[in-house]
Amino acid sequence: MKPLILVTGGNGRFAKILKKENEKLNLKFLSKQKLNILKTSSIEKAVKKYKPKIIFHCAALSRPMIIHDTDIKKSININIIGTANIVKICEKHNLKLVYFSTGYVYPFTKGNYKETDPVKPFNNYGYSKLGGECAVHMYKNSLILRITMTEKPFVYSKGYTNLYSNYIFHEEVVKILPKIINKFGIINIGGKSRSIYSFGKLHNQKITKSKCIDKNIPLKQTMNLNKLKKILNK
Repeated sequence: MKPLILVTGGNGRFAKILKKENEKLNLKFLSKQKLNILKTSSIEKAVKKYKPKIIFHCAALSRPMIIHDTDIKKSININIIGTANIVKICEKHNLKLVYFSTGYVYPFTKGNYKETDPVKPFNNYGYSKLGGECAVHMYKNSLILRITMTEKPFVYSKGYTNLYSNYIFHEEVVKILPKIINKFGIINIGGKSRSIYSFGKLHNQKITKSKCIDKNIPLKQTMNLNKLKKILNK
């Protein structure tokens, strides 16, 4: 019998793909109505009812990015306080916690960031996810996934030629999960390092070239994936 895994944010973009594409994991998807991460009593109730062994913490506030500047209260509540609440309940019941974080916790000034490199987010979204990481770090029975993922097909009509990243589709992340859920610590998750335009061109031939000229956005948003590759090649 495969261990039951509760998935927070069960109606989110990634959770919907996970529900559709998953074939190897025993997952229970819970919406905000059934598991409200801002209420420890709600989390506790769900844990007692379903008796999971693992929690995939996918519930988060991400887009639009501007909301992390215009409504920092919401960003803090969901991404930091909500995550801390999940950690507290996992610790109480000794549940494995897999936290879906982001590569945006890195400063992205030099590129090719390893899991052991210093972190310093360049925007409020990154800070909110790093705040969640801080709580997760305190709990040893946990795994933090720093992911740069996007929807398939590529949703944008333009792609930056001068901004490099490790974009990976949700579907590919789903395939990786069964191979890493028994790990602990931090793992960078992503695809080949390349420009946003090059990535988008592979899946959308009509995409046009563009250049990022916003000085507040770093151009070397790439992570070192050697740790992930070693795990997948075993």
